[in-house]
This record gives sequence, C-alpha cells and structure tokens, in this order.
Amino acid sequence: MRESVQAEVLMSFLVSEELSFRIPVELRYETGDPYAVRMTFHLPGDAPVTWAFSRDLLLDGILSPSGDGDVHIAPTEPEELSDIGIQLQVGGDSALFLVSAAPIVAFLDRTDKLVPLGEERAFGDFEADLDKALKGILAEAGENAG
Repeated sequence: MRESVQAEVLMSFLVSEELSFRIPVELRYETGDPYAVRMTFHLPGDAPVTWAFSRDLLLDGILSPSGDGDVHIAPTEPEELSDIGIQLQVGGDSALFLVSAAPIVAFLDRTDKLVPLGEERAFGDFEADLDKALKGILAEAGENAG
C-alpha cells in the first residue's frame, strides 16, 4: 500500500529585487519513493512544474546552506529558524523562492512519522526502481544515437 503526505504552502517567487509574487506550491512525499520530496510550483499562466529532490536536502537546508547541482536550499538567517530560500536552476536560468520554515518543518515532521529518517530503505522497491531508471536511460541513449 502506497501512503503519502501532502501539504500546500505559499512561497514568494522572486523575479527580481523589485518584483516578487506569492504562488501556491504543493509538497508531496510517498512511501514508494522514500528518499524524495516533490514540489509542484503553480506559476500563473504556466503549466505546473514539479521538481523532485532529496528529503535530506530539504531537511539540511532549513538550518544551513545545502545542495549541489540544480537545487540549493538555505536559511535566510543562519543559526535560527527563519525563511528558507530554494533556488532551482536549469542550464543558465534559475528561479528563487522564499518560504517560511514553519510549514516546511511541519511537512517534514509528517514525513518522518510515515517513514522515519534512516529507515527509507525498508520502504522503497529499489531493484524495480533501478531497473526502470536504467531502461529509461538506455532507451534515451538509443534514441540519441540514431
């Protein structure tokens, strides 16, 4: 049985220093993929965009800068529970979102009750997920080779 935790939070999308607007963001966590958190951003005029990244990354980013690659999460005030900045990058483009730490902490607490931190391996079907991922990579490589 696949169980999940969901929440909706409002985040500020910082377009520039002078312009930002609040958008709804759905947070989702499922026992079938116990290491990942999904955030679906509902930007005005665009189709929703979903990003998946490590639950540990989100947890670590609450109190200290965290992340390599396309996702960086950091508190706005180090050493205290404050707003959290979430920066997402695709190629040369990036987007910055700010959210209060409180709803993120509450969401992560609910995920921990569903799948305690450190016990994720007992919940996922990693062999099936790995096979599926490898088949997808090989299929994409085959399409690009021809």
